Amino acid sequence: MQIRQRPVKRVRIEIIPMIDVIFFLLVFFMVASLAMTRVNSIKVALPRTAGAPESLKQNIILTVRKDGSILVNKTPVTLDTLGGRLVFEMQADPQAVVIVNADEGAGYGPVVEAMQKAKEAGVRKFALVTEAEKGK
Repeated sequence: MQIRQRPVKRVRIEIIPMIDVIFFLLVFFMVASLAMTRVNSIKVALPRTAGAPESLKQNIILTVRKDGSILVNKTPVTLDTLGGRLVFEMQADPQAVVIVNADEGAGYGPVVEAMQKAKEAGVRKFALVTEAEKGK
């Protein structure tokens, strides 16, 4: 019996599909890292606490800055127009939690006035945002 030998083929590693996979992974990680950033936020100096941060679904963010300006989801409002804006924002979810993002230097009065106007507009749940102390 005669055994016929096959010709030995050199194994080739195709580089083009590997480059496609690497570019796909690069794009995936770029998009994923962008999704992890805080996109819906306004820069304020938050008070510091020792507690662990809680994750909240960010529906409506009420921001009170140090200069007394008030924003609802990055839209500037006054105390007079705050109620109407909150009613508009709460149309999708009437049980939404309003996240109060008050600057550390903002006075107690403007924050309480804004929360009172929000209560009059129908808000029943508030969450106060703080920043965790560094090193804890």
